[in-house]
Amino acid sequence: MIGLLSGKLLEKDFSGCLLDVSGVGYEVFIPLSTFDRLPLENETVTLFIHTQVREDAITLFGFATREEKKLFQQLINISGVGGKLALNILSAMPAGSFCAAVASGDVKSLSRINGIGKRTAERLIVELKGKLAGIDPDTAAPDSGSAGADAAAALEQLGYRKDLVNKTVNALLAELPAGDCTVENLIRAALMKLNF
Repeated sequence: MIGLLSGKLLEKDFSGCLLDVSGVGYEVFIPLSTFDRLPLENETVTLFIHTQVREDAITLFGFATREEKKLFQQLINISGVGGKLALNILSAMPAGSFCAAVASGDVKSLSRINGIGKRTAERLIVELKGKLAGIDPDTAAPDSGSAGADAAAALEQLGYRKDLVNKTVNALLAELPAGDCTVENLIRAALMKLNF
């Protein structure tokens, strides 16, 4: 099974992309949330891949984050939710908002997603409740071994809540230029955000 692809982005559109990995072109279906994070064409990209094998086709679904892939896999385990509908869900609603809607039993918000009626929304809530912990990409821990992970650990030791720390540090990692993402800078900037 293919679990990860890293290569040159040859083509992209709102529903998929074509990756050149060592001379082999892979067509990958993606949600809008991943499309938003793709680089320019001919630049290198890494996607987390879910491989779906059927008698008549092998389909690749790609995601910018490990958390999106996990959420997609949880969704397709639900009866009546296939890959296309799962991508629809991820495209229509940020993963964090979806997780919050499931946790709070918000049938109305889920029913607004194209392809999901009231009954499917209720089934999603029943089947996913309690299974989505740690999937919200905003509150996922920064990559281990990175300045972000070290900064997050330091902030937790200062008594800040883990989910709030992770959300703040991840936002800073996305905002700041790579050269400014030192442990010290991240801690200083995070403290300014957390104390307001």
